[in-house]
Amino acid sequence: MKKILILGGGFAGIEAAIYLRKNGHDVTLVSDRDYFYIYPTSIWIPTGEVTRKDVSIPLEDLAAKHKFDLIIDSVTKVEAKEKKVTLQSGKVLEGFDKLVVALGQGKMKLEGIENTLSICGKPEEADELYKKLQELIAKGGGKLTFGFGGNPKDKSAVRGGPAFEVLFNVHNYLKKIGMRDKFELTFFAPMAKPGEKMGEKALVMMDKMFGMTNINKKIGSKIVRFESDGIVFEDGTKLESDLTMFISAGTGHPILTASDLPISETGFVATNEFNEVEGMSGVYAIGDSASLLGDNDWKAKQGHVAEVMAKNIAHNITNPDDKKSYIDHLNILCMMDIGNGAAFVYRSNTSAKMIPLPIIGHWMKKGWGWYCKNSKLDKIPRIPGM
Repeated sequence: MKKILILGGGFAGIEAAIYLRKNGHDVTLVSDRDYFYIYPTSIWIPTGEVTRKDVSIPLEDLAAKHKFDLIIDSVTKVEAKEKKVTLQSGKVLEGFDKLVVALGQGKMKLEGIENTLSICGKPEEADELYKKLQELIAKGGGKLTFGFGGNPKDKSAVRGGPAFEVLFNVHNYLKKIGMRDKFELTFFAPMAKPGEKMGEKALVMMDKMFGMTNINKKIGSKIVRFESDGIVFEDGTKLESDLTMFISAGTGHPILTASDLPISETGFVATNEFNEVEGMSGVYAIGDSASLLGDNDWKAKQGHVAEVMAKNIAHNITNPDDKKSYIDHLNILCMMDIGNGAAFVYRSNTSAKMIPLPIIGHWMKKGWGWYCKNSKLDKIPRIPGM
């Protein structure tokens, strides 16, 4: 039995804690919030379909069920080689056999970013999106903009899917309450082909969806800054906005880039295919904290990849002579919800699919959210491979 410290209470950290405990190890998990937040289903908070409580699991419930130790505190310093971690409270954690880093990623800072709200940022921002949308509805309409940014050094750190999901969910919500004609909706992104990771066929389908829903596009020009009433672009234009939702691209987590961990040229923790930090015995980085290997330009940091990494390190720590790699599990896999249906998206080295699933797709994603909460609490069996 190993004594293991996990930093981070997201998909990677929680999955690592669950599977390391299944393998009999002594686990301590540190998180800066006291709940596990299911980001993929938070897309319905802005339209009021769910609440933050609906898409959260108290960490004390997970800790009690899986019998790992839990510390709610923020990490302020990581000395990885010594497996020594300092917390905001001043407490110092050391004496562990293994250190698993799963703190997630930082966000690229654009000028005026405080004038935006993100569905992939702090959970409180999703509540604020709902509040501001309701205020505009009460006023009788407005201009709504939804977009995401890029990281020139690492395309895998770009998260565009949730921006499309919130955009189309808001469109259908406004249509449902009879106010769609009172709002101007615009999608924006600095790249010429936002969403190209999904494949060319998906881009064609997305264009059709924009046309059918009367949603404007502003793409292909660098974002200069965000203002309280809109977005200014490098081409000299300004997109007026009463509510701006923007998902900033990821970059290295500031606590990790300031540590003694090796950082890749893209800003994330450098590991091998087994998520081991080479040169530091017993140190691992998983999930969004880790730099993804592979030379394909479509790879993306996603929850299911983070969970594969977590399960693998649990196996590899327990079975050091039979190591598993995450490389073969690198793919894009999601159910992109639009409020009244969804599209199944899959991308690998050999395949690129986007399959429309009217009506049933929405309920399939709802079902996944239910499965995620209840399987992590061991209320229902885990589906093999999930």
